[in-house]
Amino acid sequence: MNLPTPAPRATTTTATAAGAVLPQARGEVSSDLLAALRGTVGTHLPDPAAASRAAPFSEDLQLVLYICYELHYQGFAGVDAAWEWDPELLRLRGAMERRFLAGLREGTAGHPDLEAALDHMVVEPVDGTGITHFLADEGTLWQLREYAAQRSLYHLKEADPHAWVIPRLRGRAKAAFAAVEFDEFGAGHPERIHAQLFADLMHDLGLDTTYGRYLDAAGPEMLATVNMMSLFGLHRALRGALVGHFAAVETTSSPASRRLAGAMRRTGAGPAAEHFYAEHVTADAVHEQVVRRDVIGGLLAEEPSLASDMAFGLAATAMLDDRFGHRLTSMWREGRTSLRVPLDISLPRRVPPRDERRPGDGNLT
Repeated sequence: MNLPTPAPRATTTTATAAGAVLPQARGEVSSDLLAALRGTVGTHLPDPAAASRAAPFSEDLQLVLYICYELHYQGFAGVDAAWEWDPELLRLRGAMERRFLAGLREGTAGHPDLEAALDHMVVEPVDGTGITHFLADEGTLWQLREYAAQRSLYHLKEADPHAWVIPRLRGRAKAAFAAVEFDEFGAGHPERIHAQLFADLMHDLGLDTTYGRYLDAAGPEMLATVNMMSLFGLHRALRGALVGHFAAVETTSSPASRRLAGAMRRTGAGPAAEHFYAEHVTADAVHEQVVRRDVIGGLLAEEPSLASDMAFGLAATAMLDDRFGHRLTSMWREGRTSLRVPLDISLPRRVPPRDERRPGDGNLT
């Protein structure tokens, strides 16, 4: 069965151009925010004081931040584009950001300095226990689908928040950062944009490639990972943290991608599914050297005071990756789905053996 073709995006200049579908609420604040966004700009919004009662990594806070940030990307269907810069909405977002940032700083207190953190990241442990090790050693096709569905919130916009830091860099750091981003955006070839390559991977896995399709399915740990990129990217004061996050991604991606390419190959996920990660094995090994030598080295030469912020970005990325991986592997080891709602799967190539199916997986024909 072929995947349904997403409806074409409207070519309109009105304030309510098509975008992702608004998600389901996950708490009182997100419920009130969604109700406001369905109305006219200026509709009463939740009180920013509600942020003081929200846990920094909670479902409600992370969804509120995700919604606010998405207004700077593709937006939502039926939501007036003028909401993007509504002053009251920015006040709410700012309050939630402060709670989130405080949680990130608390969770990474005592992190190593920049050089020590970078050196640690390039050393592969003999007995790795992270999620990519789990998927490489024992992951099944249904677990790879769940992983890809959640990670689609990240990979379908992966390079976009990073681009916000480019006008905040100078000289060698700026040139090197832009060179890596050029590769992420396909080096001039739309079919090679890394977000498109991930969509191709999703197609091989029988997943819907529509942007934002799995927002309701993703847990707060995945939302926090995506929100951190947006938080760092949108604030000039956090440019060092964004560079640290970028360095963490490029430094750890090559060995992790090798493991995931092997998992895709072992489970017969499909050529595009394997290619996405195989492509990153070589590309990110090169990027790692460029980022460390020229992006970080160039930025330190210009602004040495940002070293601690870069180390914070490295540590925060590792912390959120660990939280995400722990949630998925813990639930899988208990035989449970990691998703908040079941996948609606349509497989274009093959039906998996029954021991690879999960209850509630939807259409497997």
